[in-house]
Amino acid sequence: MKKVLFATTALVATAGVAAADVTFGGYGRFGIKYDEDASSTDLTTRMRLQIDATAESDAGVVFGARARINADGNGVTNGAGADFNGVRYFARSGGFEVGVGNIFGALESMPGQYPIDLGLTGLGYDYTAFSGADAYTSTGDGAPNGVEVLYSAGDLSVHVSASDMNDRIAGYVAYTWSGWTFAVGGQDSDDATDNDWTATAGGSFGIADVTLAYADNGGTDRVVLAGRFDVGAATDIEVYVADQDGSDTGYGIDFNHDLGGGTSLRGGVAKRFDGNTQADMGVRFNF
Repeated sequence: MKKVLFATTALVATAGVAAADVTFGGYGRFGIKYDEDASSTDLTTRMRLQIDATAESDAGVVFGARARINADGNGVTNGAGADFNGVRYFARSGGFEVGVGNIFGALESMPGQYPIDLGLTGLGYDYTAFSGADAYTSTGDGAPNGVEVLYSAGDLSVHVSASDMNDRIAGYVAYTWSGWTFAVGGQDSDDATDNDWTATAGGSFGIADVTLAYADNGGTDRVVLAGRFDVGAATDIEVYVADQDGSDTGYGIDFNHDLGGGTSLRGGVAKRFDGNTQADMGVRFNF
């Protein structure tokens, strides 16, 4: 992450402004991706620039906004058409935060829902237990347009969100105890296929970080077991197995090798719920 501090004449002259802070960061990635169903192996690329801007009042309240510029590419588009997404605005004081606009979404932010980051591209994210919920979008105008409240105190965290997308209202409660984090979340929605409730538990067994997650997605149960194992000073392996009602058992494995300086070589293979096999490999660099 690269930080740039802007102190303009206007800011200095404005009463009540303590500081303004604008941070630029993100990542790039490029490599190849194989899709069995499409019988193709294509280039895959992404460039994502994230902009976080904050200002703090004399009373210590932080006001801010987050936006992204995102350009995805494959064998056809080659990254054409970078998109500036919708903005998330927030106000934060201590452990309390209110966000509006392109919100994070309670279930999307719930601990244990993204226990690993498989391969270079995620390879379908079947290892995420929940489906059908609000989430921060990196492209387009940013749907849903919602509001959320986050609170954390010590080992306890709470997140509630609501949006006009299917009139969703969702929330979770999480608690960390003896190195293990337990979370439970639920949602009310007008869409019968949206998530109803979900629960996760994650912690460490020596060299392995393990997460077990369950979700009831509109009457379709999904159970995920995922783990991350160190196999060297700079290399780790991630694995998952997932079961979903009415689908094939999904599973996958990957490797991540740290090249230093925020760069890494990574790749993986996954058998999707629909029986399709996908694989990828490439380089990611964070900045």
